[in-house]
Amino acid sequence: MADAPAVEIEVGDHTVRVSNPDRVYFPAIGASKLDLVNYYLSVGDGIVRALRERPCMMHRFPKGVTGDKVHQKRVPHGAPPWLETVRVHFPRYNRYADELCVTKPADVAWAVQMSTVEFHPWNSRRADTERPDEWRIDLDPMPDCGFDRVRRVAHVANEVLDELGAVGWPKTSGGKGLHVYVRIAPEWSFGEVRRAALAFAREVERRAPEDVTTTWWRKDRDPAALFVDYNQNARDHTIASAYSVRGVPEATVSTPLRWDEVDAVDPRDCTIATVPTRFAELGDLHAGIDDAEYRLDTLLDWADRDERAGAVDPGEPE
Repeated sequence: MADAPAVEIEVGDHTVRVSNPDRVYFPAIGASKLDLVNYYLSVGDGIVRALRERPCMMHRFPKGVTGDKVHQKRVPHGAPPWLETVRVHFPRYNRYADELCVTKPADVAWAVQMSTVEFHPWNSRRADTERPDEWRIDLDPMPDCGFDRVRRVAHVANEVLDELGAVGWPKTSGGKGLHVYVRIAPEWSFGEVRRAALAFAREVERRAPEDVTTTWWRKDRDPAALFVDYNQNARDHTIASAYSVRGVPEATVSTPLRWDEVDAVDPRDCTIATVPTRFAELGDLHAGIDDAEYRLDTLLDWADRDERAGAVDPGEPE
């Protein structure tokens, strides 16, 4: 059966044309492309806050999430004149890309029209793309690691953050893990932020050695352990933003949490069908993130201490 004709949606001051609105993107729940647009508009303040002024890679699924995925850095020719971009440099190839730079809900709706399901922003903003303002703690379970272990480690991570005087903003990953974001002063390079993140990961591992690994090579990790993925802070490494839908048939969402929800949440329950009601009731649980800036000095001191004690950095991945 042919897809339905396009529809036009008013988003703020702009009109976004959505082609193939009835195309099923998420077969497990029967949700369509238009359902995806409406989801993102329902959490508009949250998704815009998560993406605001960051270079953003679009993970596109032109035929729905059971089809091929396209990782798209460059905004294509023909984008509307009101869409904003930011130019970033890729030194390895000495190339540049004009990436999506979200500043308003219409930008998100346009990206979904272009078949974007997942939004993967940089942890820096266009004012200085080489100075991150977001430290990302990725609690990444290995295949045999249960979610109870993820929960335990999240609390250990929060304990360390409290001792540092840093505020952590947790969210589900949309998969089997959890993310915690910390707003930081944009004064350090990607390499320095990654080094601080590695020092933090080692401290969490020291406090929960039976649960946590910082071993970089996957083949060398305990399959039941939780990996604290410090390399998500390396330059041009991105993870799904808060409120980003994930490219799975169930349409799970990377959903902001309160810390007192960590022990009860089932990430599988956070989908495009449930998160809009939650957002309407609770608002954006990450709304205060920009007001809680942390400095990395203590973590960098920890990195110096670890290196003097013989700790070896495995190096950033290619």
